[in-house]
Amino acid sequence: MKKIILLIFIFLYSHCSFDNKTGIWENSNTVDIKKTNRFKDFETLYTKEKTFNEILLPKNNLNLILDPIKTNKTWLEELYQETNNIENFGFKNQNEILFKSKKLSGSRINNKILFDGENVIISNIKGDIIVYSITEKKTIFKYNFYKKKFKKIQKNLNTLIEKNILYVSDNLGYIYALDYLNSKLLWAQNYKIPFRSNIKIYREKIITANQDNTLYILNKFNGSQSRFIPTEETTVKNDFINSLALKDDLLIFLNTFGSIYSINSKNLRINWFSNLKQSIDSNPTNLFYANQVVASKDKIILSTDPYLYILNSINGSVGFKKSITSIVKPIVSGDNLFIITKDNLLVCINLNTKKIIYSIDLKREIANFLETKVKSINILTLSLANNKLLIFLDNSRLITLNKNSKIEKVDKIKDKLNSQPIFIENSLLFLSKNNRLIILN
Repeated sequence: MKKIILLIFIFLYSHCSFDNKTGIWENSNTVDIKKTNRFKDFETLYTKEKTFNEILLPKNNLNLILDPIKTNKTWLEELYQETNNIENFGFKNQNEILFKSKKLSGSRINNKILFDGENVIISNIKGDIIVYSITEKKTIFKYNFYKKKFKKIQKNLNTLIEKNILYVSDNLGYIYALDYLNSKLLWAQNYKIPFRSNIKIYREKIITANQDNTLYILNKFNGSQSRFIPTEETTVKNDFINSLALKDDLLIFLNTFGSIYSINSKNLRINWFSNLKQSIDSNPTNLFYANQVVASKDKIILSTDPYLYILNSINGSVGFKKSITSIVKPIVSGDNLFIITKDNLLVCINLNTKKIIYSIDLKREIANFLETKVKSINILTLSLANNKLLIFLDNSRLITLNKNSKIEKVDKIKDKLNSQPIFIENSLLFLSKNNRLIILN
């Protein structure tokens, strides 16, 4: 009798496990833990509005107009460009490895990588700056700014390249400029309080923010402070960092308190500001979460928990507000906004009409495409290339959909992503789990 029970248990267990044919599905318990960790710092604000969870299939005659395909040659900011939006990149998507480097770092890397046209620039938690030449196929420069007393402290570096100068801010309060091609530190300043934002450069100004939500305007040539703008401080810190975006002469600053500021980049005067947290939740101890702010034309896209906002960049008026939380940074192309919700819905919204064009269940669509049962997935990031939507999963799968949301193929990437993927010259660059540089055709 015991043997029969054991056989039944084994049979049931094997039929509840992963899809062994495709390997695309995650264990549901694993995904639940990952999602819990991913949203552990979310402060779900008080709302009577039900969270969006509708399936809206695209019309048969739908023909979305996207931005033209761009063959990209550099990736100089962690979020690609001043507006934080990505483009419709050229990419062959043949899933062929063109190049694999030796291991670039023995320590855990920060997951953002930069490319100046010839060299990949990465950093790790030890504070190492590593410059790897694609043409020479070797590390041409390695630099560590920190003294021995900081050796045991994990370094979180924010980086940006301008004219072959690497600007770096960190979680110790330092900011410095490094001429990495000539192996020369140009200047360094210590502002004592950890920096906690991406970096932007406007003409001769470096713009960044610290963990107290103070906006710093620094001289690009020596790092000295030109001006600072204090904003609301939060007493409890989460994983969300201050977010900066530039659009022409407009600086957008979203802080961890949940306030968004529009600032004139020339004279540094505040045009307008607004707090996105409802008055009932305006306690500074409450946590606020959002993806990085995206600027596009005359609109600002803010994906927070629990609302998705589309604001007018001129006056800050709210043109769209709906209870949708995206797990990825929104993408704008043409008049279309693409997001993926916590329920794994791929949603497309028209920015002009503010209407939802479609909303599909990715798990169900993948299951239908593979002719398998619906199971759990864990999404890493969303990209746009060759008029296709590319969804990278945690288990090294790449889902390719056409712009109207129909799945065209499911590939297994040859190595597990350990960094955000970037698109260069119709190829995909990323660091693998072994910290090797991979170039994928």
